[in-house]
Amino acid sequence: MIRYDEILIGSGPAAYKLSNLLAKTDHRVLVIEGNQFGGTCPNYGCEPKIFLAGAARAVIQSQQLVGRGISHPAVLDWHQLMQTKLHRFNSWPAETKANIERTHDTISGYASLVDKHIVRVNGVNYEGERIIIATGQSPVVLPIIGNEYLHTSTEVLSLKDLPSRIIIIGGGIVAMELATLVAAAGAKVTMLIHSNRILRAFPSQDVQKVVAAMEARGIRFEYNVTPEAIETADGGFIVQTDHGSFPTDYVIGATGRRPNLDRLHLERVGIKIDHQGIIVDEHLMTNIPGIYAVGDVVSRSEPKLTPVAEFEGQYLFDYLMGQEKAPIKYPVIGQATFSFPEVALAGVNPDQVIEDSAYQIHHQSLKYGSLKAGENDQTSELTLVYHDDHLVGVSAVGDHAADEVNYLIPMIGLKISRKQYQQVAIGIYPALGDNVGNWLK
Repeated sequence: MIRYDEILIGSGPAAYKLSNLLAKTDHRVLVIEGNQFGGTCPNYGCEPKIFLAGAARAVIQSQQLVGRGISHPAVLDWHQLMQTKLHRFNSWPAETKANIERTHDTISGYASLVDKHIVRVNGVNYEGERIIIATGQSPVVLPIIGNEYLHTSTEVLSLKDLPSRIIIIGGGIVAMELATLVAAAGAKVTMLIHSNRILRAFPSQDVQKVVAAMEARGIRFEYNVTPEAIETADGGFIVQTDHGSFPTDYVIGATGRRPNLDRLHLERVGIKIDHQGIIVDEHLMTNIPGIYAVGDVVSRSEPKLTPVAEFEGQYLFDYLMGQEKAPIKYPVIGQATFSFPEVALAGVNPDQVIEDSAYQIHHQSLKYGSLKAGENDQTSELTLVYHDDHLVGVSAVGDHAADEVNYLIPMIGLKISRKQYQQVAIGIYPALGDNVGNWLK
């Protein structure tokens, strides 16, 4: 049996970061991948999504400027856009695998645990002093009749021809971003929402502005609707719900993601899990010594995002090499929904402290600046949350919300006051973020 110092199960952002760091050591490492090398983000997640969103954003912004200097808005050619996307991304899995193979062994196949030091892949056992599980998540498939007609974000991001009518089941980040994308390309979009609101991780006031803007572009929101079945009809489909029937040409399921645990056979060694993933301690170790977990497969309260996964990969390397002994401590984490307009958040959510007198909440409209007026960005607003005169939270809505929150994340993490910022930095004017010092209290 071949023996390794580390066996990495998965090759997404957390594992890829860790494998690159281990390449600088003399450790013998095996990387196992059952799907595309590189994981979700670069292949069918954030990277291709933001690539496609670039064209969608240009189209919507041109529509927003009709009558304000633009007479003919842009038109998105979906087929051409998808061909451009495929040309850019199709080679990435092979390139990622080749990068790993420069220093490590790789195997394509699904791994399962035999005992706390042995992994089986394609019928062959491999021994590892340390095993790191980084298998990520996959889209949830609704358990309804006709769910074989559901399509996931993976399929949508490689869809060569765009259907005329699309139903999206779900109201989270993925659902909103896909709705923005396909509607900008000309599809008639209806969103079926199980509850009475969407994007629960973000402030409700900001989300309302996003919904209003999307509705103004023709996207239809149906709340408190529970899908019960999908049927074929007249060359298309009908989504049957507890509140009527909805005809369509294509159905997207975007009702969340679940940790990839099924093939691992964690029960063989007694690894503890919950509905969010693998339970780890403050050093990312499972309840079985020598077995660790990183990335989206981990059960944690922090957002499951690519930068967070990479942060864990760095931490685990430092810990395993003896360079870090302290428990993992997550920094201020920013998150955004790349709809149009965008909504973004870092630190304390104002909705959670609105009735707590220990916090002060300040709202600032940004739409009156010349840059925002020139883009006709009428939704742009910033919300700042203070505690003991320190900035502890920021949220934003608008065409550039993610960037605006990004500018302020260091202020939260470093606890810099406006005066301290103004003493060390003068931003480029006029540009996004040029008034960071003035935004602060």
